[in-house]
Amino acid sequence: MIPMDGEKPLNRKRIAVLASGRGSNFQAVIDAIAAGEIPAICVGLVTDNPRAYAIERAKAAGIPVTVVEYARFPTRAAYEDALLAAMRNCRADLFVLAGYMRILGTGIVHEFAGRMMNIHPALLPAFTGLHAQRQAIEYGVKVAGCTVHLVDEGTDTGPIVIQRCVPVLPDDDESTLADRILVEEHAALPLAVKLFCEGRLEVSGRRVRVR
Repeated sequence: MIPMDGEKPLNRKRIAVLASGRGSNFQAVIDAIAAGEIPAICVGLVTDNPRAYAIERAKAAGIPVTVVEYARFPTRAAYEDALLAAMRNCRADLFVLAGYMRILGTGIVHEFAGRMMNIHPALLPAFTGLHAQRQAIEYGVKVAGCTVHLVDEGTDTGPIVIQRCVPVLPDDDESTLADRILVEEHAALPLAVKLFCEGRLEVSGRRVRVR
């Protein structure tokens, strides 16, 4: 949320969110900020989808929105340049990928190394990429869940910050499992953002330690 005149955002981190869809994890983060659980202000939403419901959530919370629509650019490089400019303009301490459905280029990953985290609906390193819940069902695992991880150059391969588990029930399908995992996502992502903003994450190689 953007502070009103007279408010002092001292010791608060600036966070920005990248989202492509409905933005329920985005909402979980801004709700936690509004409740005083995360010492931060949300300074922007960046989206590649001009029809994303996340935009409505941002408007309701008074958060600036920047749309960088992939289809409007002649090349991927041009899109990446525009996205990088939008992210720089946020001047954020942390970028939170909350259902952002495009792979970030190496230039963006390098510039914001250690300052981007992503939420993925699987217990990484299992079931990376799209349709993680479907992959879990088809593989026949008994436990699934979600992972918050730092972003590196791979697809869902960065150092793991938080994981939460749910059982996979015998009659689960992709939708019912996704719904159960989403409940845990809404708890895990705000907690990971809170730990970052409080300076409690220590990264050593692939290991992330909470102080």
